[in-house]
Amino acid sequence: MSANIEAYRDLMASLPAEATLIAVSKFQPNEAIEALYAAGQRDFGENRVQELASKAAVLPKDIRWHMIGRIQTNKIREFAPFVHLVHSVDRTDVLTVLQKEAARAERTIDILLQVHIAQEETKAGFSPEEVLGLCAVNAFNEYPNLRLVGLMGMASFTEDRDQVRREFSLLASLFRNAQEALGKEQIRVLSMGMSGDYDLALAEGGNHIRVGSLLFGARSSQ
Repeated sequence: MSANIEAYRDLMASLPAEATLIAVSKFQPNEAIEALYAAGQRDFGENRVQELASKAAVLPKDIRWHMIGRIQTNKIREFAPFVHLVHSVDRTDVLTVLQKEAARAERTIDILLQVHIAQEETKAGFSPEEVLGLCAVNAFNEYPNLRLVGLMGMASFTEDRDQVRREFSLLASLFRNAQEALGKEQIRVLSMGMSGDYDLALAEGGNHIRVGSLLFGARSSQ
């Protein structure tokens, strides 16, 4: 497997200036990541902690690593010392352990709340009502080593692009509510959109997109 540098350059040329591309490098060899790095990419996303930690140990130190997968609390210690942004904070016990490990690492970790916006019950995340409640009472004062900077969501896996757009629109509305409660200076990241729907996400106000297959081709799980 290798990186499609032409597709990467075309995508970067099409993105608005305020958008951040996260190259989803799950199951990709280091050589493919290095090829995108050489082309200028610095933000990479991983779903599995073990793979994230092993890649971060040997790849260039100025890569910004994003944790985008379901988090097992007993694995947080492995990425807390270096992770750039945690997208997938989907429940309160993750907040508790992240705070503990961030304090242990003597750093502040930027996080996003994952919001459940899809129809599939299998997708994780806080409900929209829970997000509004957390922001309204500024519950994050309890976590001094965590900095909430935005929201993340995954749309339903469907061919119905109108439905996907509605789900992204809901997340964007929650994002604006969070900005009103906590300030635009703090709440600045709206992470939504993948290879098949990032255009809809950008149109609804997303500014971090998570793209894998478009850059690397179809993945084979290992």
